[in-house]
Amino acid sequence: MNEQDLRRLMTVSVEDVLPSQPATAGWERARRTRRTRRAVAAAALAVALVGGGTVAALRSSADPPPDIPVAPTVEPTHSGPVQRPPDNLTYLPDPLNRLGAPATVPLSERPVQRARALFQPVDEENRADGPVRVLGDDGVVRSLDVVTLAPTRDASGNEAVAVKPGVLSPDGRSAAFAQNDELIMVDLTTAAVRRIPLEGYLELVVWAHDRVLVGGEDRTYAVDRVTGVATTIDVSTWVVAAPDPEAGRDAPLIEMIGERDALKLRSRTAREAEIRSEQPVTRGALPSPYAINEFYGRGWLHGERLASAAWITSSEIDGAEGAAVLDARTGAVSHLLDLGRDRAKGCCEVLGWDNKGSVLLRLEPAALARWNPETGEITGIVRDLRGAIALAS
Repeated sequence: MNEQDLRRLMTVSVEDVLPSQPATAGWERARRTRRTRRAVAAAALAVALVGGGTVAALRSSADPPPDIPVAPTVEPTHSGPVQRPPDNLTYLPDPLNRLGAPATVPLSERPVQRARALFQPVDEENRADGPVRVLGDDGVVRSLDVVTLAPTRDASGNEAVAVKPGVLSPDGRSAAFAQNDELIMVDLTTAAVRRIPLEGYLELVVWAHDRVLVGGEDRTYAVDRVTGVATTIDVSTWVVAAPDPEAGRDAPLIEMIGERDALKLRSRTAREAEIRSEQPVTRGALPSPYAINEFYGRGWLHGERLASAAWITSSEIDGAEGAAVLDARTGAVSHLLDLGRDRAKGCCEVLGWDNKGSVLLRLEPAALARWNPETGEITGIVRDLRGAIALAS
């Protein structure tokens, strides 16, 4: 086979054929291009090795078109220690985006097997605006109709809705709400309500394995999940991180305390809350001048990693909004999400981790987002969700 014969053969094998369906024309052109390249390579190899061959080697079957992704591919924003969200979030399909839908059935009529999230809509004054929504793992949104929750109210009269990050158990089967002088526990799988009398102003709840920590400004109770027996414990619900649900019942409690150069992680024993150690929070891998000024909101443990919202020193301003991931053993900051200077103070609480190692957080004005610190990928979950959210782990 000489060069002229080879060219004539290739011309015949790739002769254009009009597509029967216009929508497939693009794929047909791509197939012909791939066939041509493969045929040329095969023929050239055959000529070089044996001085001839059959034309069958030139007629490889056409490749099928590549799969078209359901959602757009999202490129990592930045994979270094300091990352920033994109100007416009890409919203991928996610079960949690059902939180934006109204409830269709009361919990009393159709309890959940497991709840993914709770959501309390609020008005412009941040007051409760409708019943609490319970999103089940079946995708159905229920109304929490078995209890009426009062806003928490401190000694100065400041009010907040009862739904806060941390009130939903990690397994999504129960919820616990701090109320003045009591803790209300709801079994979401049966719609049963249990009220546990406790003295004083209470506001925050943390699920700590077999106990629920509930506290206010001057005291914290540890309530046994099964018996309801409550004892006081020397730990503050304002600064303690939610334990990793995969850790054992005796895993230490971690408090995030102090400000700026005095910022520390304090480890306490799980049962008696005795201080074990204190580690200063350090910049770790952060470039200068980046640093953590102060944590706010609930911190969340995932293995040895701790995630929390924070006010930070950035390359532009002292007091920017951010979110941080730290090594809970050493206090070193490994990743920082720089949210910039043009956001409302305390805008962006961290709400927990997902099972793939991404941090879930609020982004102003009312978005729920997912941040993977290892890749820098940041995507939206719910575009417009004004209210308080609690997620199951």
